[in-house]
Parts: sequence; C-alpha cells; structure tokens
Amino acid sequence: MTSLFKQSPGRRRGSDLESGKSDNADSDSDTFSIPSKNASVERLQQWRKAALVLNASRRFRYTLDLKKEQETREMRQKIRSHAHALLAANRFMDMGREQGVEKTVASATPAGDFGIGPEQLVLMSKDHNISSLKQYGGAQGLADLLKTNIEKGISGDDDDLLNRKTIYGSNTYPRKKGKGFLRFLWDACQDLTLIILMVAAVASLALGIKTEGIKEGWYDGGSIAFAVILVVVVTAVSDFKQSLQFQNLNDEKRNIHLEVVRGGRRVEVSIYDLVVGDVIPLNIGNQVPADGVLIAGHSLALDESSMTGESKIVNKDANKDPFLMSGCKVADGNGVMLVTGVGVNTEWGLLMASISEDNGEETPLQVRLNGVATFIGSIGLFVAACVLVILLVRYFTGHTEDVGGGPQFVKGKTKIGHVIDDVIKVVTVAVTIVVVAVPEGLPLAVTLTLAYSMRKMMADKALVRRLSACETMGSATTICSDKTGTLTLNQMTVVESYAGGKKTDTQQLPATITSLCVEGIAQNTTGSIFVPEGGGDLEFSGSPTEKAILGWGIKLGMNFETARSQSSILHAFPFNSEKKRGGVAVKTADGEVHVHWKGASEIVLACCRSYIDEDGNVAPMTEDKAQYFRNGIEDMAGRTLRCVALAFRHYDAEKVPTGEELSKWVLPEDDLILLAIVGIKDPCRPGVKDSVQLCQNAGVKVRMVTGDNVQTARAIALECGILTSDAEASEPTLIEGKSFRALTDAERDKISDKISVMGRSSPNDKLLLVQSLRRRGHVVAVTGDGTNDAPALHEADIGLAMGIAGTEVAKESSDIIILDDNFASVVKVVRWGRSVYANIQKFIQFQLTVNVAALVINVVAAISSGDVPLTAVQLLWVNLIMDTLGALALATEPPTDHLMGRPPVGRKEPLITNIMWRNLLIQAIYQISVLLVLNFRGISILGLEHEVPTHATRVKNTIIFNAFVLCQAFNEFNARKPDEKNIFKGIIKNRLFMGIIVITLVLQVIIVEFLGKFASTTKLNWQQWLICVAIGVISWPLALVGKFIPVSKTPLSNKLKCWGKKKSSGEGSL
Repeated sequence: MTSLFKQSPGRRRGSDLESGKSDNADSDSDTFSIPSKNASVERLQQWRKAALVLNASRRFRYTLDLKKEQETREMRQKIRSHAHALLAANRFMDMGREQGVEKTVASATPAGDFGIGPEQLVLMSKDHNISSLKQYGGAQGLADLLKTNIEKGISGDDDDLLNRKTIYGSNTYPRKKGKGFLRFLWDACQDLTLIILMVAAVASLALGIKTEGIKEGWYDGGSIAFAVILVVVVTAVSDFKQSLQFQNLNDEKRNIHLEVVRGGRRVEVSIYDLVVGDVIPLNIGNQVPADGVLIAGHSLALDESSMTGESKIVNKDANKDPFLMSGCKVADGNGVMLVTGVGVNTEWGLLMASISEDNGEETPLQVRLNGVATFIGSIGLFVAACVLVILLVRYFTGHTEDVGGGPQFVKGKTKIGHVIDDVIKVVTVAVTIVVVAVPEGLPLAVTLTLAYSMRKMMADKALVRRLSACETMGSATTICSDKTGTLTLNQMTVVESYAGGKKTDTQQLPATITSLCVEGIAQNTTGSIFVPEGGGDLEFSGSPTEKAILGWGIKLGMNFETARSQSSILHAFPFNSEKKRGGVAVKTADGEVHVHWKGASEIVLACCRSYIDEDGNVAPMTEDKAQYFRNGIEDMAGRTLRCVALAFRHYDAEKVPTGEELSKWVLPEDDLILLAIVGIKDPCRPGVKDSVQLCQNAGVKVRMVTGDNVQTARAIALECGILTSDAEASEPTLIEGKSFRALTDAERDKISDKISVMGRSSPNDKLLLVQSLRRRGHVVAVTGDGTNDAPALHEADIGLAMGIAGTEVAKESSDIIILDDNFASVVKVVRWGRSVYANIQKFIQFQLTVNVAALVINVVAAISSGDVPLTAVQLLWVNLIMDTLGALALATEPPTDHLMGRPPVGRKEPLITNIMWRNLLIQAIYQISVLLVLNFRGISILGLEHEVPTHATRVKNTIIFNAFVLCQAFNEFNARKPDEKNIFKGIIKNRLFMGIIVITLVLQVIIVEFLGKFASTTKLNWQQWLICVAIGVISWPLALVGKFIPVSKTPLSNKLKCWGKKKSSGEGSL
C-alpha cells in the first residue's frame, strides 16, 4: 500500500533516489516502484512476482518481455560474433596479400542495366574485400558500374529508382507480423475469474436444462455465458485498437530522414527510399543508413559498437578501410559514401529482421498502479471469500429463504440437482465480486492513456520514443533548453560584418579579403549550393549557420563550384563543439597552402596575430585593434547576433605531411590572419516568451544552455523572458561554461539552482549541469541536437532531441523527439505529461468509488439477508462500465490550461490524494446509504407492499441495479474534474466521453427494459425511472458541496505514519 502514499520529490528531495541523489536507484525498498530509466532485471522481476494478477497475458502485455529481451541480446551477440569472424578473416587475407599471395577475384557480372550484380556487391561488402573493390576500379569504378556520378549522384527519377529496387532490393526488411485480433481475443479469455464464471455458466446451463427444460432452463447459465463473452469481446477490441496505435508510432520512430545527392542537388528522403548507387553525405552524428564504400572523407571515424559490440572508434580511409556498415554512427569527421547494399543484404538488415519488433516497456506509473491493483484486489479477494463462506453457511443452515419465504435448503429433502445449482449461483456471485474488486484494467489504463497521448502528441510535433517519458515529463521541475532553433527560428542571415579593420558591407571589401573569404567559405563548409539548370533561386543545404555564411559568400560574388575547383582540400578538421571551430587546409592552383579556420568569434580572434586592413595589406593585430574587434563582437552579441570569425594562414607546402601522416595532421591554429567577423541574426520564435512564462507559472524553471557568446545568450534570454532584467544578468544567474566547469561538484551544487543562462558551454558542461540539478532533487528535461549532447540526453530524466537539427546519435539517446524544434512543442509535452497523470487519477477515483460501493452493498446484504441485490450478470456489466468504457472515457481526456496552473507532479506523489479520498468517500457513502436503504426498506418506500412478493423483490432489485449504474454514469462527470467546481467545462469538446456516456445509458435502458430474463431485471414505469435518475443526479450537487470541504495538504500517508510512530512509541514506554 506504500506505493499509494509516497511523498513528492518537492517535499522529500533529500532522499529521492530517482532524482539522482543515490547512485543506485534500485535500492528503493518499495516493491512497486521502479526508476524511470534503466531499471534492473531483478527489480522488474520483483514487482511481477508481487503483483496479484488474474490475467497475466493481458496484464503484462505492455511490459518488457524479459525472455524476448534475452533472445534479442543473444541474437545481437551471434551477429556480432559473425562480424568479428569477418574482421579476423580480412586481417588474415591482408597479411596474405602483404606476403604476395593475391586471391583472384571474379570480374563483375552485369545485372540488368548495371555492370555488377547484387550477389557480388553483397559478397564484397560483407567480406570487406578490398581486392574486389580495387579490381572494380575503386569507388569511382564501382560508381560507373552502378551508373552513378559520384559528384551528382543518381538521376533519381521514378523509373531509375524502380529499376534499382527491382535488381538490388529496397532498404526494408521483413517485419514480424503483429498480433491479430484473434490473439487479443484469446488473451482476454485467459482471465482466471472469467474462466471460473464460464465453467459455472456451463454447469448452470446443463443443470437448468435438465431440471427446467431447454425453454426456461438456459437463462441463468446462458446469460452469464453471454455476459462473459461480451466482456471478452469488448476487452479484446479495446486492446487491439491500442496495439494498432503503438504499431503506427513504432513505424514513425524507425522512419529516419536523411540527405542524399540526386541529380546534383541534396534532397531529403526516407531511409526506406534509399537505393543501391545513392551518394550520401555523412556528418558527425549521422547513422550509416546502408552498407557502402567511402568515396572521400576527412577524419571520418565510426562507432561500430551496434554491430561489433566493441566501443572502439574505427577510423575510415577511402584507400585502406573504405567499407561502411549499416547501423553504425559517425563519431567524428565527415565524408561521402556510395551505397552498395540495402535491406536484408546488410548485416544490420539481417539483425533487424531476426529480432522482435518491440519487446515492450513498463512505466513507473504502470508499476505503481499494479501495486494499487494488488492492494485493492487483495481486499476484494478477502471480501469475496467472506461472502462465499457466509452465503454457503446461511444456505446449508437453512437461513436462506426462497421466493415463497421458506428455507431454500432442507436437509434430506432438497434434491441434489437443486443444491448444486444453488451452490453454483453462490460461487458465481463470489467470483463476480472478485471480477469487480480486482481492478485488472487499472494498470492497463496507463497504456490506454499513453497510447492516446502519444498519438495526439504526434499532432503537437512530439514523437515519443520511450513510454515512461510521457508521464515523467509531468514531473519536470526544470527544462535546460538550447537556444538555436529551439528558442529561436533557426533562420539565419548575415546582417553585419567587420572586415578590413572596420565595420563594413560587402561592396567595400578589398579584392584580397574577398578572394580569401570566398576560398575559405567554399572549402571550409559541410553545406553546398545547387544552381538549377533552367535558372531560378539558388538552393542552399547544410546547417542554418552554414547556409547563412554561404549566402554571405554569394553576396561577395562567390561562384560555389568555381571556387571549389580552384583549390583542392588536403586535410580538414570538422567543426567541433568542444573547440568551437573547424578548419581546412587547401592547396591553390599556384601551389600555395592556405589553412582556413571558422568558428566562435572571440576564440578565433584570440588566435589571430594580424589582420588584413582596408588596403588589402596584412597588418599586425595590436592590442587596440584587438579591443576594437572585441567591442564589435560584444556590440553585435548584445543585439542577439551570433558572431562567427573567418581567419587563415599561409603554410609551407613542403611541411605538409604525406601518406598516413596526412590523416593525423593537426592543422596549425596559431599566427592566424583575421579575414572577417560576421554577425548572424536568428530571430526569436514568435510566442516563445509566452511559452516560457507558462512554464514559469507552472513551476517549471526554464534554463538556456548555449554554445553562443555569453552576451548573445544574455540578449536572447532577456527577449525570451528567461531573464527579466539586466540586473539578473550576473553570476551565477548568467554564467560561462568554463567557469562552471572549473568548480567542484559541491560548488556546482550550491549554484546550479540559481543558473538561468549558461553561455559558451560545451556538451560536457550541459552534462555537469544536469547531474548537479538531479543531485539537488530536480526532475530535469534537456534538449539537445548534437552527437556530443548524447550523454546529457541520456543522463537527464527526459531527453528531448530536435527532429530537424538533431543528429541520429542525439535522437537515439533521447526519450522524445521534438519534430519542429520549437520550444512551444516542449511546453505541450509538459501539458501532456501532466495530463497522463491527471487522467489516471480521474480513473482511479471513479473505479474505487464503484469498487467500494459494490463491495459494501453486496457484503452487507449477504451478511444480513443471505442474498445479494446485484447478480453476476449485473456485476459483469458494471465491470464493463468501470474497466473498459470508464478507462476510455476518462483516460482519454485532453489536457487543459488548468493543468499548467499547478506545480509539477511529484514522481512519489500519492496516487490517491486527499482531494480524491474526499470525493470518492462522499460518493461511495451516498451510494451505499441510498442503495442499502432501498435493499432493506425499498418495497415499502417504493409502495410495492401490495405487489406479489416475487415481483416486488424483482422491481426493488432492478431499481437498485439501475440506480447504481446511473450513479456511475453521473459520477463519471464528477471524476472529470476532481478539484474543479465546474464539472461540465469543455465537455462538448470531448466527443469520446459524451459518446461513451450515451452508449452506457442506451445499453442500460435496453438491459432493463428488454433483457429482463438475461439480466434478472424487470421493466420499470416512468415514475421508477425518475427515481433512479434522481438518485444518480443528486451525485452532482453532492460533489459540488463536497468541494467546499477543506482537506489537509499533508498526505493521508503522513498522518498514518505519524499515528503509527506515536502508537509504537507509546507501547514502547509501557
């Protein structure tokens, strides 16, 4: 029961294990509590063993399948072993080639319109056979065989794509079919109580037909059997629809989009649309989407751990090790690859085809609800056992009366067939109480609301990769957000520049600066420019910063292709978020070597010893001139501009390394000559200030963590509302990454709460901030887009990767992908997270009210009269309303602004709050009181004294059943708004809720008026219907009055614990 009453982290941060205070989150003593990430197998097994479960196949459907997970690990190990064997074989063959033993390679065999067949390509790629590649003419020769231009790619027209897919296959793999509806039907039948009821129904059916004939004898058994079948079918339909939603979301998660070169331009395509012969640019953080060979690369290094199991980074070289395996990640550098194998013709495709689609995942809330269900179910089992014993004792002692008023059982006189039939009815009632009492649907309500929320979140531009992130987001106390693209539009343009020693525009630059800037911009970039053949606007590709600088180059008069052809790249140092700069060494047409650098303005400026003045001459960088440039940078940064510096230096061509040494060459970055400093405008997103304010009002602190200049960060933070005034813009509220990095853990923990903006931060600084905030007890959400953000995304409670700017490495480390990179979408995720928790609480309140009322009514009636007013069929109908229809109605309530007026949901917050206890007890006591009065005095109150006793009792019991169901229908409205007085707010917008209420009421009318024999009811007149409706409607004003009753802010669990401690200390003193 402890899982119901845990305190929130807000009140007990000092000992919240999951918040990061303890290194071992699995040490929590509560069985039904798991960490939000990386729970151990032992912990998962522990709660499964402790849970009271009637239908394991259904209850554990959306939990991690531990057996399949083990099988997946073993399958990965087999494929990795195969990869190791191939690597060993390749090394052996390399040694043989070094000793002059050269294996003969079969010449390329044409296939269709192409010069090489798929079998030869697959064999070459899987064996990493460099001899074959050389015989085919290297990457260029292979491209010719595949009719690919290594500069412009394939043509990309529909006929060409279809032809390639026909011959070489598509980049898909056969997926295991999901469960069909019949499997869900079978799973729903596995419920132990429903099986017992079905056996009882068959026995009752057989006995009824034998004693009363088929015309009258089938009703009791047949009605129970039909009710059980109805419950099974409705449950299966609901579960099947959920599974389809999860399947669609899984398809979205796997659908990676990437850039390929087709027809000379870079276009974005789905990973499923790749074909053999495609030319793909690779940058840091990309996933290698298919098998291929490296055409050209600079410092390209791959993380092949997904295939080999080894975490060692492997350097790739176009001559010595050009083979790239699908599924690997680009850890460093950049390059261009030629696709040689797709789909099942790759090791990755075979792995994906051989492992299960989805092994499931349980969430902390789901596990806690299993604890609630186990506690309630244990009480229900005890009550059902008591009812069974009481009814059997009363029956066999002659205290149970028949319809005539006499004893139902008389020893030695009652026929054995009647005795068996009566005992079956008693057992059926007891088992049905178990069906109602054990809330099997409670833990599954989490998956229902998560499936609904995830589908709706897709429309709100958020793709959930990990289920538990949905509910954890509702507990977030702080969001560490990037600036670029999240708080800003990521639509960058150069609006200011300093060159020639002064602030200038592109028209005033001397030819020397222009030519050197053009050379550096064209070569030191991962972007490109496509010029349409028929004219039209230029098409820029690359990151927003790259595109902005390329655009500035065009203003300088740059012709991209011409500029690139006038010099050749010797070596490149790709942009690094730690060093904040990237460089390239180029050899010009006249044999000179220039080393160009581009990066954070103040960092590049610090490396410059001279600059080119307005006459085009190199001038020394005096302290006054350096200060002039620093002032310019501060001025631009203070106006929210991102500052980037371009610099270069000459290098002695004879000192340039050759051969293997060239790939290890560290580009010189001293004695640079400053060319230009540009200011790039990236406007704030419209409405971002309101979104930030909404978070602050909701108790969620927004912090900006950016690699940009501190002054740029300060200006944007003021514009976004993260900082409210200049007075706040001082340490530690505004801090630089290197200052935070230099502190000890204890010092960081002291100031981390106060930090609002961190500028010039590295990904490691972000990680240190996340760790410190978690140690302080915060539930931390972090946004990230780069490869180096992966550790912070993984460490945070919720990792939010950017869908547009984010790399595949970042996305794979994240829990949720923000598809439009917009901070407003992050705020929507917070709303949905809170909505998940709130909806579950609504359903718990509704279900517990039904549980308490149904149990008490039947128990009191059984003890006092030996009979129960609610029959097995009626209780099964109530269970259907409560479990399946109730969950659908309440667990799919859309989020409201009211949720953002509350503080964050504590991850250890009691599931049943004091407000919920008040609401459900008021309703349960009302229902119990009214219905028990009707049970014992109903005949006289309803004026049925003059009716035939049998008919009077049937009418009374029908009114009790009808009023009970209507109470639940009206109480569903109350459950929608547990802490709001207006329960009808937004009701029209929720069509599903209204539809379920209407369906419930229509079916109830049909059951009462037309299915009398089936449900043991009789037709009611309009006055009796009015009485039933009045009893149900009273729950509305009663709920309103109840909300004026104040409740203690201290959770009930705390009071119980204090009472327990006082009691134990009192006993100790005796």
